[in-house]
Amino acid sequence: MGVLAKSPGKHGRAAVLAVFALLVLSAPAGAQQRAAPESAVAMKQSFAPVVKRAAPAVVNVYVRHRVEQMVSPFFNDPVFGRLFGERFGVPRERIQNSLGSGVLVAPEGVVVTNNHVIQGSGDTEITVALSDGREFPAKVILKDEQTDLAVLRLDAGGVKFTSIEFSDSDGLEVGDLVLAIGDPFGVGQTVTSGIVSALARTQVGISDYQFFIQTDAAINPGNSGGALVDVNGNLMGINTAIYSRSGGSMGIGFAIPVSTAKQVLEDIVRDGKVTRGWIGVEPSDLSPELAETFGVKADKGVIITGVLQAGPAAKAGIRPGDVITGVGPKKIDNVQELLTAVAGLKPGSAARFALQRGGDKMELDVTSGLRPKTPIRRAPAAPETE
Repeated sequence: MGVLAKSPGKHGRAAVLAVFALLVLSAPAGAQQRAAPESAVAMKQSFAPVVKRAAPAVVNVYVRHRVEQMVSPFFNDPVFGRLFGERFGVPRERIQNSLGSGVLVAPEGVVVTNNHVIQGSGDTEITVALSDGREFPAKVILKDEQTDLAVLRLDAGGVKFTSIEFSDSDGLEVGDLVLAIGDPFGVGQTVTSGIVSALARTQVGISDYQFFIQTDAAINPGNSGGALVDVNGNLMGINTAIYSRSGGSMGIGFAIPVSTAKQVLEDIVRDGKVTRGWIGVEPSDLSPELAETFGVKADKGVIITGVLQAGPAAKAGIRPGDVITGVGPKKIDNVQELLTAVAGLKPGSAARFALQRGGDKMELDVTSGLRPKTPIRRAPAAPETE
């Protein structure tokens, strides 16, 4: 579960929730018409109007962590360290600085960024700098490690800001043009262009519950939390990570889809915290060995090796050995896709699960529960027979 920061106060929180309600309940931008350039003139067209529309909503996020550490004149002595560890010494305050980017998603100063941008130990001071040079202190409204997203609120005394519009990241296709806007290496706001290289990347190792948009638009350290926008200047994703051997861009960058950010904001409106669905199963990627063990005739999907007694899945009739192939409209091919789909379910709501049992295909309605803070685990159950 996400970790809630200290409440901004009854009236302040009500105002924040009102802003979020207006934001998340607004309809996403309509689908755009895709067309390849048909002439040299068309290829010379500029992205400048897109940048002018989106860039004012992309901000720099400066974080200062005050941490206390023990300093000893024998600190570098390995023998002293083995004998006494860090228990002996003089406490001294040290400042840790970090830099990232963020996106203004509401005129009242609501900023979405990455959790890893603001994460740290000790007392934290956050300053947000706008593209026009203005700076404002910011407070954390919510931090969610599992999606690597954080929501900030600028302390601006009622100042209205230029915010970005959400697009429909579910409508993205491989090959679509995108722009990445952020502050790489602290050099100042920078815009890079590229295409969507792949969709639904799950093996990134950053967070537990999401798909990532992969792009070849250059993303570098400091871009984290910045905007990935479409050719209309609307927000498609939050730039989050890169694959790199040198620390710089190698043309493989990843962004959290804006649909995930929107879901986090909806959770704040509805519950004041991030909530996730849960059905109480132990899933495993389908392999020939597991298929043979459980006697199932399927080559795609996720096999259920254990079902929690009296859990949502058990109540719906899901059994060990069932292979889940779909949740609602989403096809399921691996465990990560199943975890993401289930986490996105609203607790208490029913969803149609497509599965295969033995050689038979079937569908079951499963009412999701609320994911426990500490996962409930049990040993895999033996396969059941008819």
